[in-house]
Amino acid sequence: MILRKIIIFLCVLLCFNNVFANNKDSLKIIEFDGSLKTKFEYATETSRSRFSVRNSRMGLSGNPFNKLSYRIQVELSNQGKFEVLDLSATIEPIPNLKFTLGQTSIPLYNSYQTTPAQMLFANRSFHVKYFVPGTRDIGLVANYNFNIEGVPFEFEGGIFNASKINDPVWTEQLSWGASATIGSMKGLKASAKAYRYPGVERDLFVWGGDLRYGKDRFKIETEFLSRKNYFDKQTLNAFSIQGAFSFPISKTGIFRDITPAVRWDMMGEADDDNLVDASRITAGLSFGFDTKPFSSLLRVDFEKYIVNRILPVLNLYEEMDSDKITIELLIIF
Repeated sequence: MILRKIIIFLCVLLCFNNVFANNKDSLKIIEFDGSLKTKFEYATETSRSRFSVRNSRMGLSGNPFNKLSYRIQVELSNQGKFEVLDLSATIEPIPNLKFTLGQTSIPLYNSYQTTPAQMLFANRSFHVKYFVPGTRDIGLVANYNFNIEGVPFEFEGGIFNASKINDPVWTEQLSWGASATIGSMKGLKASAKAYRYPGVERDLFVWGGDLRYGKDRFKIETEFLSRKNYFDKQTLNAFSIQGAFSFPISKTGIFRDITPAVRWDMMGEADDDNLVDASRITAGLSFGFDTKPFSSLLRVDFEKYIVNRILPVLNLYEEMDSDKITIELLIIF
């Protein structure tokens, strides 16, 4: 079943490419993108290892009509599962104001923390992986951006089904999210956000903010999130800080740059005297295939876990909170 879906999707891509190959406006009608992440992991505490294809994404986007665009993205293998990630249309009724309807990202996380092609490490930060059930939902998102004295401002808000992706459930309580951002990816950027996810076993309210500074070859990023679960009255806090610097190298062999990166992330329940139940230090070194930094690369990561108290989300299997060595190949196309 999965194989048939993959074959059908690839055939559709080939048909689109053939139809629009000779169209001078093809970039406005259809653009193709993709990424592949495959890796090897070794858990030092259990002496066990595994190979995996963590992500294999293909996407289409374009502007078939004036002020109207679309986004389609599928995951061919998310740990062996086929998923439709993005399936949305965006309309811009007036300049700088956009409405997106369909399955899309919730306004809580930054793309550089969730998108495999933009992440600095093989594994996501604690607050991205464990805080809410997924980074996407089906709903309506409004986005408005403007500049004041050359400084970009952006406001985003949305309402959603409060369900997992690909699950258009009927509901009496919609989830909602909102964020406010100032600055741009090249330079200083800060944002504040909130997300409300009603449910039975997980009735969540999340709030937080982030701050980053980046240039072409350098970036440092920090983020804090706090999650209140009204079902069990428990508050979970998380913090992360990460940075990287890309050094270009002469054209020898297949590599074009070397990028060392380091991250510290933590999380802890508010009723814990230690405040930090689990933390992790990740050190990475990547070797880029492209002259563009932070692109296709071969990456080696080492994760050191410091666990003061066992958290349920880190106790599903022995390797979850084990120190790890990861070798990952990331191809972006």
